[in-house]
Amino acid sequence: MPATIRDIRRMTGLSVATISKYLNGGNVLPENRTKLEAAIRELHYEVNELARGLVTNRTRTVGVLVYSIESLFNGTLLRYLGEALRRLGYGVLICDSCEDEEVEAQSLRFLVNKKVDGIIVVPVSHRSDFLQPAREAGVPVVLMDRSLDDEEHDCVKIDNRMAAFRAMRLLLENGHRKIAVICSACEYTGVERCKGFLDAMEQAGLPVPDAYRRCGRHAMEYGYQSMKELLRLEDVPTAVFMTNYEITLGAVMAVKETTYRCPDDISMLGFDDLILSQVVEPKMYMVVQPMKEMSERAVELLMQRIRGREAEEPPVEILLSTRIQEGNSIRRLA
Repeated sequence: MPATIRDIRRMTGLSVATISKYLNGGNVLPENRTKLEAAIRELHYEVNELARGLVTNRTRTVGVLVYSIESLFNGTLLRYLGEALRRLGYGVLICDSCEDEEVEAQSLRFLVNKKVDGIIVVPVSHRSDFLQPAREAGVPVVLMDRSLDDEEHDCVKIDNRMAAFRAMRLLLENGHRKIAVICSACEYTGVERCKGFLDAMEQAGLPVPDAYRRCGRHAMEYGYQSMKELLRLEDVPTAVFMTNYEITLGAVMAVKETTYRCPDDISMLGFDDLILSQVVEPKMYMVVQPMKEMSERAVELLMQRIRGREAEEPPVEILLSTRIQEGNSIRRLA
C-alpha cells in the first residue's frame, strides 16, 4: 500500500497540520524539515497531486503553447522552459498551434480546462481574442518572442527591430550596398526585423529594389525559393539578410545547389545560431537570441503572477539584447 500522511505522522510524531504545511511548500522548523525529509525517503511517500490541487486550487502544472513543435527554435525554448519549471517543482503540458489561429484558440481553451496554474504562449495570432478563456478563469499568461497588436500583455522578447538594425551594420561596414532581405510578411518577428533592415538601409541612404524584398513566411521552403529567385536576378545582390532560422537554412541549401559560393559571390547573414553554424561551411554569421535567459525570465514572470505578487500590476514587457555570432560568411568589399 502507498504511504500516507498518517504513516509520516506515526514515524515523525509531528502533527498532520505541520506535515501538510511542509508538503504544500510552507515553512516549517529546520528540525521538523529534517524529520519529514527522512520519513518521506524511507516510506517512499509520493504526493497525490490531484488531492493537493483540490485543496490548494493549484495543479503545479504550466501550459506551454507554441506555434509549431517542428520548429527547432520552439524546441529549444521548450527545453529551457522545461528545465526552469522542473527546478520549481512544476510539470509542463505542451500544445502545438500548428501555425493555425483556430487551433491556437482551441489549445488555449484545452489548457484552461486542464486547470493549469499559468500559460506561456509563443503566439500565432496578432490579436488577443484567443486569450479570453484564460482571462475569465483568472489564469495568468506570459507571451514569449512575440507581442500582440491590440493589447499589452506580460511578454519576454528581444527588440526585433533594433536587433536587425544593428546586424545590418555588419554588412554595411563591410562595404555592401546591394543587400536583399528574406523575411516574413505575417509573423510578428519577421515584420519587425524587416523594419529594422529598412531602417538601416534608409539611414545609409541606400534604395532597396522591390526585387530585393522577399516577404513571405518564416519557412525553410520560402527561404530556399527566395534565394533561388535572388540568384537568378540580372543584378544579383552582394549580400542577403535572412530573418529567422528556417529561412536561413533554406537559403543556405539553395546556394549549395548553385555555382555561387559564399562569401566569394554572395555574403549571408542569418538569424538564430542553433545547429546550422556548426555543420556548414563557411561558418555563418548569425544574430543570436538569449533563448535560455528568455525562457527563465518568462518562467520568473509567470511565477510572480501565479503566486499573486503584483497580480494587479500593469503588464510587464521585458526586452532582451542579441549578439552576433561571428563566422566567415561575409566578404569585405573594396
